[in-house]
Amino acid sequence: MKELIPVELIEKKIYLIRGGKVMLDRDLAELYGVKTRVLNQAVRRNIEVFQRTLCFL
Repeated sequence: MKELIPVELIEKKIYLIRGGKVMLDRDLAELYGVKTRVLNQAVRRNIEVFQRTLCFL
């Protein structure tokens, strides 16, 4: 079982851009323990699962 990620580490990876909270794909991939390319492939293959407001390509 993987260890929990400290909240402080996650908070450091959230950026405030134009009044909205944003996480970069490379940071999300790191948190999930996958390569950025793999994360982006999963998003593209399952785009109907992701709300338009949650990600932009």
